[in-house]
Amino acid sequence: MHELGEEIARDYQGREPILVALLKASVVFLVDLSRALSIPHTIDFVELAGFTAAAVGGQQRIRLLKDLDIDITDRNLIIVEDVVDTGLTLNYLTRVLALRLPTSIAIATLFDRPYRRLVDDLPVRYVGFTVPDELFAGYGFDLDERFRNLPDIHLTTGTQANR
Repeated sequence: MHELGEEIARDYQGREPILVALLKASVVFLVDLSRALSIPHTIDFVELAGFTAAAVGGQQRIRLLKDLDIDITDRNLIIVEDVVDTGLTLNYLTRVLALRLPTSIAIATLFDRPYRRLVDDLPVRYVGFTVPDELFAGYGFDLDERFRNLPDIHLTTGTQANR
């Protein structure tokens, strides 16, 4: 975390970025990343929900459940995400936020799975770890809304967090 914080602080020296966390899984990562930053910054949250719209041929749709509270016009945004997979959700979010005319948008992720990416131009700039296609619990990651509170990360079997 320290290395990510140093890299972001170096890149945003003299500016005050807004860290935008996606609820819920990225909150623990956001808190640790915020503490690792030596520059002034602001924090805000969004919450998205995906659903399959049967009326549109079963396509995945994304819905904004909680919007930002801060005006982001002419501000530097760093979207903080727990894991980047296909990039479809983040692509939606970056496009929505870009309409509000921020100065820049970058993504910081704890885990990246670039081999699963379906979006080419996603601004993933800060990556903690590139990980295999496994399910995790703990450190904010959940298994059926449980185990987010575990202090470290565990591979899951699908029914319980492995210790």
